[in-house]
Amino acid sequence: MQNQTERPDAVFDAPRGNWVDRHAPAAWRPWLRLSRADRPIGTWLLLLPCWWGIGLAMMAHGPRLFDLWIALACAIGAFVMRGAGCTWNDITDRKIDAQVARTRSRPLPSGQISLRGAYLWLIAQGLLGLVILLTLGTTAIWMGVLSLALVAIYPFAKRFTWWPQIFLGLAFNWGVMLAYAAHADRVDMAAFIAWLGGISWTIFYDTIYAHQDAEDDALIGVKSTARLFGDNSPRILTGFAVLTVVLLAVAISLSGRNLLIAFAGLAGFAAHLMWQLRLFKPDQGDTCLRLFRSNRDAGLILGLFLAIAGLA
Repeated sequence: MQNQTERPDAVFDAPRGNWVDRHAPAAWRPWLRLSRADRPIGTWLLLLPCWWGIGLAMMAHGPRLFDLWIALACAIGAFVMRGAGCTWNDITDRKIDAQVARTRSRPLPSGQISLRGAYLWLIAQGLLGLVILLTLGTTAIWMGVLSLALVAIYPFAKRFTWWPQIFLGLAFNWGVMLAYAAHADRVDMAAFIAWLGGISWTIFYDTIYAHQDAEDDALIGVKSTARLFGDNSPRILTGFAVLTVVLLAVAISLSGRNLLIAFAGLAGFAAHLMWQLRLFKPDQGDTCLRLFRSNRDAGLILGLFLAIAGLA
């Protein structure tokens, strides 16, 4: 049963009983929902590559006290900039969202927020993200500025390519290089390879997610890897899971210290992807959503071991 049975203004596909519906003041709820604060998985998936980047940088260059601030800044920045990205996505997709059962209850297509209000909210979140970014050093600042082009392009990708998940991966995993740069004031090959591995991981989990909307997407002409792969998705996603693990293994190898600890974390990450593939059924929407959300745990496993390896 969906959470709309609890609140008539709740978003249809948000987790039941989320903190926004239960605890946020009524006046704040539409804005927090526009930023997807009622479903934190997106923030986690944006944050985790940042934390991977800090771990890889510590492995390569040794830990620093400033890494504590980088980790916290990335957490705040991921929340704010994920909200800005979702706001921009909903601005560009408002007409499409109105045609899809899962998304028509979102604040813009449902009329809870005006288009002008959404633009002002986007600007406010962007300015807060800029304040956080300015604390991370020159190289990281430029990396953050460059990421804006990826964020701007992503919502339009599903209109011109069957691979919008690649564009999502380009943007969502940029943080692995940004956080690495905040520590080292440069981007080494380890961070770049980890970015490529993160892109492959995003294709993996977001294709699973996109299978929920495959039928609606076909009706309105929206492209996705879920529609492209179809019933072959389990086999193809197995290939992306392997590619993800291989690329991350290369990134870890280039980082130089405490490799056994880091590889133990990568083994746990790989085992989690295998578990997802065993349960994945393209035509089971509820299972697809559960598996998509479980990638927070997969990313945390790797992030924890990279942090231990960097600190050891």
